Amino acid sequence: MRAVIQSSLASKVSVDQRVIGQISKGMVVLVGVCQEDGPEDVEYLVRKISQLRIFEDAEGKTNLSLKDIEGEILSISQFTLYANTRKGNRPSFVRAADPALAQDLYQLFNQQLVDKGHHVETGEFGATMQVDISNNGPMTIILDSKQKDL
Repeated sequence: MRAVIQSSLASKVSVDQRVIGQISKGMVVLVGVCQEDGPEDVEYLVRKISQLRIFEDAEGKTNLSLKDIEGEILSISQFTLYANTRKGNRPSFVRAADPALAQDLYQLFNQQLVDKGHHVETGEFGATMQVDISNNGPMTIILDSKQKDL
């Protein structure tokens, strides 16, 4: 399972020009699920995201977590995080999970974040979405549950 995390000042997601999710300060989390993922991958990402200190304190050091700043999460499902471009110029998405598995794990991911006390807004699984991100910093972090040692 992969997550691309961006520190955000304000972000929103729209479907058919209708805003369906919106946050002020916090994180935008783009989430990709692969065929080999399961609940343990969800737990790993939720734990890392909940404890990730990517927000600046009064001295300008990244010492603060999402809870410390009373931030929110905008969670967007994005199967394209498993694009393979090794052959040719058109990405292959064969490693991305089947939509049923991906949706189940994505919903579990969001629910576990809520269970940890986070306010979570979401996009619409499987829809074409427009995501407006005001990336603060810029600060972008990539997490992969299969690369825990890195």
